[in-house]
Amino acid sequence: MSSVDRRPRATAIQASKPPYLGFGLGLRPQHYQDILDGDPNVDWFEVISENYMVPGGQPLKMLDRIRDRYPIVMHGVSLSIASTAPINVDYLRDLKALAARSEPVFISDHLCWTGVHGVNLHDLLPVPYTREALDHVVARVHHVQDYLGQAIALENVSSYVQFSHSEMSEWEFIAELTKRTGCWLVFDVNNVFVSAFNHEFDAHAFIAGIPKERIVQFHLAGHEHNMSHIVDTHDALICDEVWDLYRSALRHFGPVSAIIERDDHIPPLDELVAELDQARCVAAETLGQSYAA
Repeated sequence: MSSVDRRPRATAIQASKPPYLGFGLGLRPQHYQDILDGDPNVDWFEVISENYMVPGGQPLKMLDRIRDRYPIVMHGVSLSIASTAPINVDYLRDLKALAARSEPVFISDHLCWTGVHGVNLHDLLPVPYTREALDHVVARVHHVQDYLGQAIALENVSSYVQFSHSEMSEWEFIAELTKRTGCWLVFDVNNVFVSAFNHEFDAHAFIAGIPKERIVQFHLAGHEHNMSHIVDTHDALICDEVWDLYRSALRHFGPVSAIIERDDHIPPLDELVAELDQARCVAAETLGQSYAA
């Protein structure tokens, strides 16, 4: 284990809000060795849970070594919390086993559904914002949290279609969900920007509608702007408009752990760290120098 151990520990039942972690990156295999060989200016890493829910192999070995030096958060893409299909018990078992091994600060996934009839569509699909859907998701969140023994965090997704029979806004749905389940929230700044453009709603109304005390993490990422619509691609630099929305989120929510996600066209680690330093500067300018460390 490294002589510098920066890892906070989560309790078995996450009764209190997870700690502020600073500025992190999504952990990607291309960067394993650079992280281990150096000391990049990164406070913590977020791992895609499914990449490490395996019985062994090199990815787990690398995760163990990096976990010795940095806090991590587990972030899944297949929980499918809003699906009408039964919750995958095998998936939950493997997720819990990985959490026991890697001791994440918290576990997160997306407020969406990802498949039907046993088929994973490998996409984060939107939810109808109805009272019936809310009751359904609330029950499933309770089930997952009881199984894992801790509160989870759920992230707002980018969307490209809406349901005509929705009875409330996305932020009203999210606010009621966290009130009824005690779950935490991952506020994806880029996803809010993307969905606000695609559906012509006010991104600042979204920010104002989310309970401040439930936010545990910001996500920042790039996207593809096609003029008529925006696609959340995680393959480009963060644009000026998303940085501006991040400033608004900071002013409203205060200091929140933040990461940059990059899933395609992944640059060298030092380039991502440079962009992360930009996030530090934005936070420092908005909140004060104490949040630039």
